[in-house]
Amino acid sequence: MAAGTPVNAGTAGTTRTAGTTGATKTKAAGTTGTTGTTGTTGTTGTTAATGAAAADERPRRRQARGERRIAQLLEAAARVFATTGYTAASTNAIAREAGVSPGTLYQFFPNKEAIAIELGSRLMHEMRQSYDEVLTPITADATPLEEVIAGTVDRFIEFNCRHPAFFALMHGPDVPGRIAEEHEALHTTLVARVETILAPFAPAAPPAAVTRTAQMCFGIYKAGLELILAHEGDERDAYVQELKGALVRYLEPLMGTS
Repeated sequence: MAAGTPVNAGTAGTTRTAGTTGATKTKAAGTTGTTGTTGTTGTTGTTAATGAAAADERPRRRQARGERRIAQLLEAAARVFATTGYTAASTNAIAREAGVSPGTLYQFFPNKEAIAIELGSRLMHEMRQSYDEVLTPITADATPLEEVIAGTVDRFIEFNCRHPAFFALMHGPDVPGRIAEEHEALHTTLVARVETILAPFAPAAPPAAVTRTAQMCFGIYKAGLELILAHEGDERDAYVQELKGALVRYLEPLMGTS
């Protein structure tokens, strides 16, 4: 009995240990496989998609904030340029008008010239849209000269009264060279458009005469515009009527409509 006891005890111990160990290993292996296949993979995929969406959204928000800040600075610059002119304006004055620090301004524009160029380019783009709508070829028999002048002057005066900085930038004595070049190109295009409008009213006039007439119309308009912008209310309206009358009286004999 004493000799058999260790054998039985050892066998039982061996059997129990082996069985328990195998079950434990099997269960552990099964648990690991399930966790790796379902939980971890699904969570990682969802987290990655959410992170990518957030990463895409952040630059868009920054860009929108930047665009709003630029618009704010340009609106302030327009008010400063219209009030003081380009030469007397400063980045400090523009920042103060915009309600931001000079450091904030310099995050978007390196100097006053860069602000003026950006503002001028935007205003000239809007001006081109205006004259594309109003300076279109017409038939002299269908449209009276007075009506053509009134419609054109009203549209351009409305634009300049809404954007007084346009006159300050385009006609100032010390504007950046790039603005002067762009304005010269704009002026050349406008004169060509006016020639196209005037030509049907003077079919016998040589092209050089029509060009001179168009240039004189712009000279009269520019002088009148400066007076108009210097006044407000009823007095401004009176100067607008004076400008229209001056252009009609100038063009009538030249166009043979007097």
